[in-house]
Amino acid sequence: MRSLLFVPGDSEKKLLKAASSGADALILDLEDSVALSAKDKARGATRDYLDGARTGDPKIIVRINALDTPFWRDDIATVAGGRPHALMIPKTLSGDCMAKVAAELDRLEAEQGLTPGAIRLCCVATETATSLFHMQSYAGVSARLIALTWGAEDLAANLGVRDNKDDDGAYTGPFQLARTLTLLAAVHADVSPIDTISKEFRNEAALVRETRAAARDGFTGKMAIHPAQVGLINEVFTPNADDLAHARAVLAAFADAGDVGVVALDGVMLDRPHLRQAQKLLDRAAPWPKKSENSK
Repeated sequence: MRSLLFVPGDSEKKLLKAASSGADALILDLEDSVALSAKDKARGATRDYLDGARTGDPKIIVRINALDTPFWRDDIATVAGGRPHALMIPKTLSGDCMAKVAAELDRLEAEQGLTPGAIRLCCVATETATSLFHMQSYAGVSARLIALTWGAEDLAANLGVRDNKDDDGAYTGPFQLARTLTLLAAVHADVSPIDTISKEFRNEAALVRETRAAARDGFTGKMAIHPAQVGLINEVFTPNADDLAHARAVLAAFADAGDVGVVALDGVMLDRPHLRQAQKLLDRAAPWPKKSENSK
């Protein structure tokens, strides 16, 4: 899942255009981009979109409202029957939040006759200071969990900072920490680490810089807030022919050498971590997702 495009759940015009954006996944948003007065409308429009969507690409994720609001249960009850690929849970504090949503989905799937476990989960795991102390808790919390991502704007509000970037446009220390912890927590939980949005959607240089850094560091995709960002994100997170050829050569070198810990390839000594790195690259180049191809 390279690109995940946010779409306001109450904007029929944007919902109609989103499917042709080229994004691997659409995040139909019921939270921050929807006014309090429009929550019911967004819920209904999102369900209508789900009911009319074709199975396949793009995958459909619904970002529900946070668990400390009165909206989240109604969100899930409305959209679950539309069989989204996943729900995105904002402002989670720990893995306990995911367990709470998973239990609600278990109940609804049984009531509505839906395939058990088909709706996956992902979350925005860094939107409060408290959450950063519990990042390890997502490991093993639910078989539904497929991805962790991080958010800089709500965290900035929670911390009361003047800005979350320095004069050069780089995230400051607290936000670099949140980013790194998300990456480590996702790998620890064996789920996909997804980079946050680039909010300056007209600043292509910033998007290039952030996306390349994310791919370099091990993130597998990035969220977008405008369709114009999708193409570049897809390009950066798609391994090129040279990358794939090298990865296959690494696997072949180890296979030919037999039961060894180290091989030489093109004058470079490679050991088992390089083998695992090559295999991960090839895995990421395969069509996403490997889990549950039956849901939207």
